Amino acid sequence: MSDTDQQTGPNEAAKAPVEPGIRVLAQFIRDLSFENPRAPDVLRASGPQPQIEMGVEMNARGRDDGLFEVDLKLSARAVREDGPVFVVELLYGGVFAIEDVPAQDLEPVLLIECPRFLFPFARRIISDVSSDGGFPPFQLDPIDFASVYAARRAEAESMGVVVGNA
Repeated sequence: MSDTDQQTGPNEAAKAPVEPGIRVLAQFIRDLSFENPRAPDVLRASGPQPQIEMGVEMNARGRDDGLFEVDLKLSARAVREDGPVFVVELLYGGVFAIEDVPAQDLEPVLLIECPRFLFPFARRIISDVSSDGGFPPFQLDPIDFASVYAARRAEAESMGVVVGNA
């Protein structure tokens, strides 16, 4: 054993920097809706490509047990000149354990990093449900959650809304 090994004791280990951590404890569909109002006529391959309107929302809240619930709401509405093609809305949630994150960084972790964990699973659900509805699988493009968060925060601040931690 070297001298440095003998000098490292329990107090030295406690002084080591602690890395922040995010653990996904559960994921679930909170709400799912798929509307195909003009089926089966709309399923014919003729006609122009539909225009897609997308919506993204993120919400987070603390729980009494010290964990956090994060919801990712994705919506897509496909329309043509002659009306709606399909509408899908998904509210996908997760329960997260957040460790050693400073209070000032908690909101961005909850509203940027946690949705990044949830997105691939939510994307697959939307792809599957659109395919099950008779359409080609609708593949959402990756979402820059940091930009969405920054835009929402800037919008709230410009309206004079006090933005606090999630």
